[in-house]
Amino acid sequence: MAEYMANPFVQYLQDTRGELRHVAWPTRMQTIVYAVLVAMISIGIAFYLGFFDFFFTSALGRVLTALPQHVPATQEQSSTSPISVTKQSGTTTTIPVGPAATPAKLPSL
Repeated sequence: MAEYMANPFVQYLQDTRGELRHVAWPTRMQTIVYAVLVAMISIGIAFYLGFFDFFFTSALGRVLTALPQHVPATQEQSSTSPISVTKQSGTTTTIPVGPAATPAKLPSL
């Protein structure tokens, strides 16, 4: 039974070897030229994408620095804040919003 199982496998290997003889393999010079071509195109695309990444990142940085850093509040801060956090115990904590709210004044949750 081992001969029967090995025979199709051996036949497969022989057929594969025969098919590989029919393949038109590139010459050594073609392989080198194609490898260099692939490397040059890859480097070119990397520079192309890098240029646009740099351009758009710089442009976005300039736009963000041109925007005002702080928008002045138009209203007095009311006693009821639009943001509230409900703890698991059921109590509600109001977080101040606006210029008066600094990280040091925020309640811990």
